[in-house]
Amino acid sequence: MIPAINASKIYSTLGNTSSLVPLAVKDVANSLGLTAGSYIVGDKLEGKDRFLDEFGTQAIWLFGLPVFKKITDLTLYKALKIDPKVDVRLLQNPEVLDKAIELEKNTKIKKSLENLKINPKFSKSLALTKFGIATALTIASYTMLTKYRHKQTKEAAKKEILAEHAKVKNKQTKFNNIRTSFGEFIKNAEDEQQASPKISFTGNLVSKLQGFMFDPVQNLMIVDGSITAERLSQSRNGQEFVGYTIKEGATWGFMYFASKPIQKFLEKQAVAKYNKSIDLDARVIESEELKNAFADKKIVEESLKNFPKDAKDVEIFEYLHKNPDDFLVKIAKKCDEIPTLPKSDLIDNRKFIDFGSYENKTGVKGVYAKIENLLKQYNDSGETLDAFLDKVKNLKRKSVLKNLGACIAALGIAVPAIMIAVRYLSGSKDFQVKEDIEKELALNA
Repeated sequence: MIPAINASKIYSTLGNTSSLVPLAVKDVANSLGLTAGSYIVGDKLEGKDRFLDEFGTQAIWLFGLPVFKKITDLTLYKALKIDPKVDVRLLQNPEVLDKAIELEKNTKIKKSLENLKINPKFSKSLALTKFGIATALTIASYTMLTKYRHKQTKEAAKKEILAEHAKVKNKQTKFNNIRTSFGEFIKNAEDEQQASPKISFTGNLVSKLQGFMFDPVQNLMIVDGSITAERLSQSRNGQEFVGYTIKEGATWGFMYFASKPIQKFLEKQAVAKYNKSIDLDARVIESEELKNAFADKKIVEESLKNFPKDAKDVEIFEYLHKNPDDFLVKIAKKCDEIPTLPKSDLIDNRKFIDFGSYENKTGVKGVYAKIENLLKQYNDSGETLDAFLDKVKNLKRKSVLKNLGACIAALGIAVPAIMIAVRYLSGSKDFQVKEDIEKELALNA
């Protein structure tokens, strides 16, 4: 059954900095802009080369990690009879893990948690292996794409050059004996493979790499780092190197680093201008649960009062389990701060719960802080509940659109325009790869 998709879900996903969807939207805009720019300033050959580079890379970039991780789950984990859904970060807090085992009623899940506790080093090593395999295979896939693209473009360029010379100068025979050689290309690929660093897995790396391992966006940053390095090191000429330098710099800036500060700025602006916080998930802001609870303030006030705010994480964990009908617990589940089993409201104890911080408004504690703050703003507003929540909803939606729109404009319009301008200003706007191949053919003729 396909889950229902509504406006709040869309805005929640687009505003989620740990989701791959906004990255995909920004990357599509960037790829379309760069491909169009290549057709405009270059020719069909360059446009095709750029299309294969951008959209081929995009497919590998977005789907490589999930696919290879799933393959590892279905092969390595299945062979070892280990549940791949058990998060090794549970080992960070032994008290919470023990409590999860104690409270878990599902026999199969309980056994999986017990296995994690019994074999912590093995579980960490296995998780690192999965992370390493998926990342390495994704990077290798991009390397293969690059080699294939270079080869295809070179062959297509030679055909075009031969056809042009045959048509203009009628000297087809002069080029009949030209032989296409990729010996150096193959040698470079072999040397690069031999030079690739070997990955070593040890259990204590989990704490250092957990952000990259378990956050899809941070995991992609490792892949993107390799893509950037390969694009720059394997540039076929100065023109391509300069283009990639501009593209990759902008991609890193607006794909990964700009969204959070932009969103923080918009959130502060909403508070400064309207005294309305928009840092809650869109699904919560637009939910009937929030509206009903704010209509009967006792629901929220009692929930805030009863929540063990200053308790240890293990006590908060137990409270979440024993109070499924509590307003804050429901809201934390709604915005995925508390993971639940599929098609169920029960907490999935195999997943890691980030208890977070009240001050930084992160994790489960962050939900408490955000709700407390929003309730105070509502009480001070003097507005009707509908007017207040409508304004919060609209401000939230606008912030998501402004944030995403700014990044799309930069990546899809500004960057391609800058790259075109640089080409014209350099005095060599034509596709340099084709010119280089033409010189090579002339020398070998």
